[in-house]
Amino acid sequence: MKAHDGMYIDGAWRAPVGRDTIDVVNPADEQVIARVPAGTAADVDAAVRAARAALPAWAATAPAERAARLAALRDVLAARKDEIAETVTAELGSPPQFAQNVHAGVPIAVAGSYADLAATYSFEEKVGNSVVHLEPVGVVGAITPWNYPLHQIVAKAAPALAAGCTIVVKPAEDTPLVAQLFAEAVHEAGLPAGVLNLVTGLGPVAGQALAEHPGVDLVSFTGSTAVGRLIGATAGAAIKKVALELGGKSANVILPSADLARAVNVGVANVMSNSGQTCSAWTRMLVHAERYDEAVELAAAAAAKYGDRIGPVVSAKQRARVRGYIEKGVAEGARLVTGGPEAPREQGYFVAPTVFADVTPEMTIAQEEIFGPVLSILRYTDEEDALRIANGTVYGLAGAVWAGDEAEAVAFARRMETGQVDINGGRFNPLAPFGGYKQSGVGRELGTHGLSEYLHTKSLQF
Repeated sequence: MKAHDGMYIDGAWRAPVGRDTIDVVNPADEQVIARVPAGTAADVDAAVRAARAALPAWAATAPAERAARLAALRDVLAARKDEIAETVTAELGSPPQFAQNVHAGVPIAVAGSYADLAATYSFEEKVGNSVVHLEPVGVVGAITPWNYPLHQIVAKAAPALAAGCTIVVKPAEDTPLVAQLFAEAVHEAGLPAGVLNLVTGLGPVAGQALAEHPGVDLVSFTGSTAVGRLIGATAGAAIKKVALELGGKSANVILPSADLARAVNVGVANVMSNSGQTCSAWTRMLVHAERYDEAVELAAAAAAKYGDRIGPVVSAKQRARVRGYIEKGVAEGARLVTGGPEAPREQGYFVAPTVFADVTPEMTIAQEEIFGPVLSILRYTDEEDALRIANGTVYGLAGAVWAGDEAEAVAFARRMETGQVDINGGRFNPLAPFGGYKQSGVGRELGTHGLSEYLHTKSLQF
């Protein structure tokens, strides 16, 4: 697998300051497929300085020109879609079709949406005797995760570039190859030197240096709530703007009037997607007591079909984490319906699709984010009980509601403390804002709400 041995800084691949490297491992066969440089604080400093130098010209570029560059980037990504999918399959273990449709397809759509938005967005408005002017925040430090490695880069870079910001990206160390491919696409699309820079490296070194750098005006981070707290504290000390997209423990609420079979099957598919490594996954299925046993049987049958269809989790560390949660679920009294902590294959970081029944709201597996193919099924007695359970975690990222009457589902969804809710299987919308309540984060990504995160507001009075 091809990898650059340098950092993409100021429009060119440059040798890193240090000599340390990071092994990139294929989680399906545990083989090292590439090595990338482990960036240092000095590498981050060079990237931030390049972004700072490029900022005035890029911020002054007409929105129509920024839109044209984003459209060119979308076209390059589309032309390299197969290569993107193959890269994500190799470094993340994603099944090829999912890699093609989601890991490659969604970022192309998001890049296109911001090309369109940059061309049409109003950066000024008249309010009484004032002109309200929106201008770029400045230099953005983007720290991205491994679970959707290209999507999370594009979801930050595209709106930042549309707003007129410049950016330094520090991708997850587990999946840096598609990030390097993205930098190649940026170069091919003709973005000016220094507008986007890429530094590979470890979170506690390169990531921390980026979050702390005085030349960074906004830190956009996607990852765990624990790391988000550290970044928030660092940014807070400098009175620096942050956008944090963190963990989730989303509830899939199946009301008594729902089509139970469809709700359960879609719910299981949602949890197993991307090997359960999705922050917005509906990992808690809430079912009325009268239909609970039927739902458990349906879920077990549905999960069993995924044994040969899902990929591995990203690393040995992640596999150990997920297995630990499964063992804790058993120890705390949940009933293991299918799956379990045992390795389903001799090679690769695979975890068996796992379903727990008789889960109570206070159990660890009902409260903490597992980030693996593990579903907890909880029973409720009435609608108020279901709402209490659904809202009864520190998270509030996503969720789902199913009912025979759409209005009934919408009424329940409006009472959920979460950033987005799918009604009766509603489809993902790349133009709708994505983000959470409570400890699921601060700010929003995608669409106009995502663009606004990268803008300062200035009013001129006349």
